[in-house]
Amino acid sequence: MAEPAETPSSADHPAYPVGLRLSGRRVVVIGGGQVAQRRLPALVAAGADITLVSPSATPSVEAMAEAGELRWERRRYQEGDLAGAWYALITASDPAACATASAEAERERVWCVRSDDAAAATAWTPATGRSEGVTVAVLTGQDPRRSAAVRDAIVEGLREGSIAAPHHRARTPFVALVGGGPGDPDLITVRGRRLLAEADVVIADRLGPRDLLDELPPHVEVIDAAKIPYGRFMAQEAINDALIEHAKAGRSVVRLKGGDPFVFGRGMEEAQALAAEGIACTVVPGISSSISVPGAAGIPVTHRGVAHEFTVVSGHVAPDDPRSLVDWAALARLTGTLVILMGVDKIGAIAERLIAHGKAPQTPVALVQEGTTAAQRRVDATLATVGERVLAEGVRPPAVIVVGEVVAEGPEKTPAHPESPEVPRG
Repeated sequence: MAEPAETPSSADHPAYPVGLRLSGRRVVVIGGGQVAQRRLPALVAAGADITLVSPSATPSVEAMAEAGELRWERRRYQEGDLAGAWYALITASDPAACATASAEAERERVWCVRSDDAAAATAWTPATGRSEGVTVAVLTGQDPRRSAAVRDAIVEGLREGSIAAPHHRARTPFVALVGGGPGDPDLITVRGRRLLAEADVVIADRLGPRDLLDELPPHVEVIDAAKIPYGRFMAQEAINDALIEHAKAGRSVVRLKGGDPFVFGRGMEEAQALAAEGIACTVVPGISSSISVPGAAGIPVTHRGVAHEFTVVSGHVAPDDPRSLVDWAALARLTGTLVILMGVDKIGAIAERLIAHGKAPQTPVALVQEGTTAAQRRVDATLATVGERVLAEGVRPPAVIVVGEVVAEGPEKTPAHPESPEVPRG
């Protein structure tokens, strides 16, 4: 089907800027590749009713479908797919399918963005950035690099308290292992965000702040290193090789990781691989989910008169697995807080082991899923019931598990402990 003819004057007029309110409204995304991966988080955050039509998808897009953030129809585009849609994003690799879908959008009066041919689209995606609740969207015709540069200047000015645009500087190659924090894009450090804005290549984890990928200029190469539990993953060796390859090619590389690079993030393995090739790297610490996620759910990992210490362990290996390095018997004897990462599918066995070594079955437990994001939810239980609760409530990774009396604390029920000595704050 032929592409609708462009009106003679359409190319001479600027785009009309508007903010679409897509909450609950049907949005169709055709194609599940890198462009969709970068655009989908913003559509999810907008509350759109998203249907993805694509025979395949990146691991991160697949994870969104598995988490129920969108419906995925695993097939190629068909005539009629845009019926009832308010907005369409066409990112398919097949030019003929893109043209046909675009023609349908024109007939159905659906605003349509095309990643393959901006001139043939009826809508353009602006370069967007966010700071302190303000969304900045910039359009400069069909010059996406300029849009991104103007966006970056405004957002940086907002963050610094000044709107003056910084001078353009030639970027020098670098490798940075950046901790992106627990998920909320506002919780990445200022330094991490600045390095991300200067990158030529970003190798990103699924657990990193994915909304930040939407702010990257279109020329930035995004490599998906998502590690979906029991699904597809990019082997650590392949990640190391990608870091080395792009660094040696003179590119500025950011390895964007969730939480902190050195807290169960395998960051040291990557730093060692770079060092073995004579490549220096910068490590940018991130806010660890072990502290921030409980805090976001109203749980202090320490509290005066309740817990004077907290211990963080990985639960990805079962207690009876010979590979386990955790002394569960010792942990059961501690009176403080136990924070377990990557342990959703093993928490039943972990709870049984803690109880077997003397931990009280009624010890409070909280599971905080998707902490600090719009999808955050908290499920409470005890050591005796947590295994059943995880199954009954359908708790899925990523989730942080907190075991201890601090789970019962909260702003509305915090008791006074005048007899307890003040604990220094870290």
